[in-house]
Amino acid sequence: MNGYEDLPLRLVGGAEPQEPIAVPYAELSADALLGVIKSFVLREGTDYGEHEVTLERKMAQVRAQLESGDAQILFDPSSATANIVRVPGRGR
Repeated sequence: MNGYEDLPLRLVGGAEPQEPIAVPYAELSADALLGVIKSFVLREGTDYGEHEVTLERKMAQVRAQLESGDAQILFDPSSATANIVRVPGRGR
């Protein structure tokens, strides 16, 4: 059980929704991993309240979460997009 069972995935044209696929970060090239992390951080923004966090620092924090197993990369075949999510039961 991955905690995403209620995620409403729909395809245009009536095709069956597909489950997101966990992608081990270590299987990506360095450039691909950097791209996935940067895209994620830019979508999430860099305004974290009282303390400003640079893009580079936030990217390093996300990478550390991937390396520790607190986060994982999910690829959604329905939309051909990747996202980084917390692993249920890990981290904060």
